[in-house]
Amino acid sequence: MTRTLESVIEERRSQPHQLIEVLQDVQGIQGYLSSEAMVMVSRELGVPIMEVFRVAHFYKAFSLEPRGKHILTLCMGTACHVRGANPLLEQALSFLNLEVGQTTEDGLFTVEAVNCIGACALAPVLIHNGVYHPHMTPAKLRSLVGRLRKAEGGVGHV
Repeated sequence: MTRTLESVIEERRSQPHQLIEVLQDVQGIQGYLSSEAMVMVSRELGVPIMEVFRVAHFYKAFSLEPRGKHILTLCMGTACHVRGANPLLEQALSFLNLEVGQTTEDGLFTVEAVNCIGACALAPVLIHNGVYHPHMTPAKLRSLVGRLRKAEGGVGHV
């Protein structure tokens, strides 16, 4: 069964204590939190719109803009940092022509940087749509992006 925004909200109507869970479900359906969806959540849960926007802005897990089909998340924690996360991030941003948090014009890639994912033994770590890629190197990163582009029908090399 495919869940809709309406069904997610209907299950929790007038339950303001469910705000974070509802926003998580909405983002799961839409891929991000649209302003329209947040207004609907506010109205149906009985939560002031400012509170909905405050929660959505506070938690980094929420995205207020559409994200790419392929989310590349680089860990920037201490272990990853000392093992080369900064050059990896710079490389990803450079060859995708992005800033952190932005999405490519074709909607394929979004690059994110997080403080720590708690996988220090695997440093540096890149997460692609929830799949961990340990001991990431510039060559592995270029190869991954190239394979993903090729799979989408684009040019395979970066």
